[in-house]
Amino acid sequence: MTGRTLYKVTFLTHGKVYELYARQVESGRLWGFVEVSELVFDVHEGLVVDPTEERLQGEFGNTRTLHLPMQSVLRVEEVEKKGQSAIRDAASGEVVTPFPLPARPR
Repeated sequence: MTGRTLYKVTFLTHGKVYELYARQVESGRLWGFVEVSELVFDVHEGLVVDPTEERLQGEFGNTRTLHLPMQSVLRVEEVEKKGQSAIRDAASGEVVTPFPLPARPR
């Protein structure tokens, strides 16, 4: 570990549960908001690419500070090392893939 604090932030938005990693989490200067900044993404130079991580980086890569309403934040954890970032369906808890899957037979 680099000696810098790392947080796993889990929040709900648009029917999905996002799990992101950040270096800084504070109660917001805007009343009722949590400020999440210095987002951490895996940088892969090889052929193996995590599509979820790539999707999150595409969505939040240029974000300086994420202002989340307090009621949308489900959990903030201080962690030793970065794990897998994820986007889950809020109802089922299943990981949402960035590419379409074939429909399941009923």
